[in-house]
Amino acid sequence: MKILIIGNMGYVGPAVVRELAACHPSAILHGYDTAYFAHCLTGAHTLPERYLERQFFGDSRSISAERLEGYTAVIQLAAISNDPMGSRFATATAEINHHASVFIARAAAQAGVRHFVFASSCSIYGVALGAPRCETDVVAPITDYAKSKVHTEEALATLEGDMVITSLRFATACGMSDRLRLDLVLNDFVAGALSQGEISVLSDGTPWRPLIDVTDMARAIDWAIQRQAKNGGRVLSVNTGSNERNHQVRDLAFAVADAVPGTTVEINTDAPVDSRSYRVDFDLFARLAPQHQPQMTLSQSIDGLIDGLKRMNFTDTRFRASPLMRLHVLQRHIDEGRLTGDLHWRNPQADHRYDRDLVLSPIPGVVHS
Repeated sequence: MKILIIGNMGYVGPAVVRELAACHPSAILHGYDTAYFAHCLTGAHTLPERYLERQFFGDSRSISAERLEGYTAVIQLAAISNDPMGSRFATATAEINHHASVFIARAAAQAGVRHFVFASSCSIYGVALGAPRCETDVVAPITDYAKSKVHTEEALATLEGDMVITSLRFATACGMSDRLRLDLVLNDFVAGALSQGEISVLSDGTPWRPLIDVTDMARAIDWAIQRQAKNGGRVLSVNTGSNERNHQVRDLAFAVADAVPGTTVEINTDAPVDSRSYRVDFDLFARLAPQHQPQMTLSQSIDGLIDGLKRMNFTDTRFRASPLMRLHVLQRHIDEGRLTGDLHWRNPQADHRYDRDLVLSPIPGVVHS
């Protein structure tokens, strides 16, 4: 098995690389990333990419079709990855999340790749009051980020051939990572509890969010790269998470407060209604992937974040303005002249038109050029 993970140097990628290396020790693993966030390591003892045989650097918008040849599976994680970034960089979001993903899938199919996995999102259900949403329900994306995921799924459904295509509609990501993000609801609450002794809920606390730990996202991806067409169809979009992890925001806040004694919770009861409220039905995923179901409980995700942030000696009370928020990382790259406004590298040697690679040594943390 030879696997290419595109977008491996973000928040989810380190968990995916670790899971695939553990489950498939004889597999050849390659990474491909533009390296916006490669430097955003958080408490990692060794370089997460040490499990890879090769790390390629390049922009997914300009990846060559030849680069995709020879792989058993291609995993597309590369994305402008939340609503604020999607709004700030709407054009780049469409280019990276949608157009590049479709090109990569089409080129992979032509190259004979057997499995293509696309990281989609449950946020495509938009305003979804009432019963939990299942795969046959109408989608109603309300942000550029969510729209990019819907448009990609629609295009993937039209691709012909034998390649098995799986769009994993992930619940909201959470949990500790070697490249941690704090612009996610549970991660934000834990950071606030540890640094300030306070959790501020900006809504009235009633919106619903389904959650999935990054380790369980990796387990789902491992299933998808092996899924047979008879198990769900050659092209499949599936809600990825568990029914037990549908939570109201206020319940998340109080769960974190219970885990960090002395934490107070402030809920903005006068806030306007937060339309990003949705419960999701994960029954199909449970039927199709019984051996790859999420294992992390809410308390385990919280404990993992607490342990990880303490390992980092995290005390930043202004973390929402820190590099742990991905939008700030991109904006700093732009402000300091490294990136253009459409998120291309300015340095010719790091420009999106150039593919470069590193061969990673089996010695943890050592890199040879």
